[in-house]
Amino acid sequence: MDLMNELTESVMEAAAEHELWSPHDIIIVAVSGGPDSVALLRILHHIALTRMPLTLVCAHVNHGFRSESAAEAEMVRGLAAGLGIPFELASFDIPALAATSGLGPEGTAREKRYEFLVATAHRYGARSVALAHHADDQAETVLMRLMRGSGLTGLAGMRWKRSEKKVELIRPFLRINKTALLDLCLTNGFPYAEDSSNLETKYKRNSVRLEILPMLEQYNPQIKQSLLQLSEIVEAEDEYMEATAAECFGKIVNPGHGEYTFERAAFAALPSALQRRLIKLILNYLSADGSILDFAKIEKIRRAVLQDYPTGWNLHLGGGLIGKRQYDTIVFSSKPPERKLSYTYRLSLPNSRLILAEIGKVMTMTVLERDQFHMQGDEAGQQLAWFDRDELAMPLTVRSRLPGDTIRVMGLNGSKKVKDIYIDDKIPTSERSVIPLVCDSLGNIVWIPGVRRSSHAAVGRHTAFVILLSLSELAKDEEA
Repeated sequence: MDLMNELTESVMEAAAEHELWSPHDIIIVAVSGGPDSVALLRILHHIALTRMPLTLVCAHVNHGFRSESAAEAEMVRGLAAGLGIPFELASFDIPALAATSGLGPEGTAREKRYEFLVATAHRYGARSVALAHHADDQAETVLMRLMRGSGLTGLAGMRWKRSEKKVELIRPFLRINKTALLDLCLTNGFPYAEDSSNLETKYKRNSVRLEILPMLEQYNPQIKQSLLQLSEIVEAEDEYMEATAAECFGKIVNPGHGEYTFERAAFAALPSALQRRLIKLILNYLSADGSILDFAKIEKIRRAVLQDYPTGWNLHLGGGLIGKRQYDTIVFSSKPPERKLSYTYRLSLPNSRLILAEIGKVMTMTVLERDQFHMQGDEAGQQLAWFDRDELAMPLTVRSRLPGDTIRVMGLNGSKKVKDIYIDDKIPTSERSVIPLVCDSLGNIVWIPGVRRSSHAAVGRHTAFVILLSLSELAKDEEA
């Protein structure tokens, strides 16, 4: 059996086991141009021709990181054309977007990439987006999560499929190693691109792949296989525990308006593993901010619930969450502080410095000649955004959020509700009221500091003057 048929069999077995697709499905295939994604498109195309009718769409994202990115996009376009597959391209200036996203370059690239892939799936009516993550990627992921102290859910690694805004992200290659995919491309003469940034150890994943895993292989040559086995075992056990925790929740937890209660005796009768799961499940229902749910916090809550005394206590858990004991009843609630702020200020030229006393911030506006301007990131706690002065409708207004606010997000067609952006970014409700909005004279929201910049007045090669906005903390001696 040749390598194409061998890998096709492996992918078909995984697809059947994990129900990755059905006949006549439309699948968006994410193709970066590297050997892994080229192999993914080739194998899925082979399956569509010989095994099962599938409709494929090739999707590529040019992140704007490297000078060769445009050429790679054209290579992928040619690959899709050669296979008779529709091609979709998105181009982003990730370095510029990252400066105001608050997510860093890698996080911003990932966010924009998945936004584009999911939007493309919706446009084509596709059930899923196929990603080329393979067994080596899975081993690296498990090791990285192990090093940071992840629980079972994290040690399960990447899932074969997960839902993202009603689209399934599927990974058919999780049992296939990188070497096999590279061999497929080489033996069949499939052109692919080499990303030089994959050799830069300043990125954590690259460091794990190039330095840590080779070192561990000196002690266990099968370390990657061991990590893969761990992920498969843990995934099955994690799913079982999640289902069991959900069953316990239904039996002992009483949902109310913005709160959940249970009796101590019923909780104490559960095994400790289920106790932790139950607490985490309740807190997940109350808040979208998973960063507050670390092991230490969950264990502190668990032990407090099990102690006989005191019979009354309050725990402030962060993110507006509160845990309370009222004799033998435990109550968890989400009651963020009410901060209905309402303010409107005008920001005008030539240079301006505006104190936003309501939220303890300072907004500064500076005009620079294009030659004096250098794109910057978050520095010394400042949040920055820049605009083409001649394209920006002045004067600007800085105000609090209003119901129904929308923004035309850079890189996306159309507008998006500010509320939906906050939800997608998992910004806690208690923090949303202290984020100011900057609007132009036409009422368009042009900047949400630390969250999004609009598509209005982007700085380009024809820009003569740049308006630089910055938001920073109000100095102590300026506070009222």
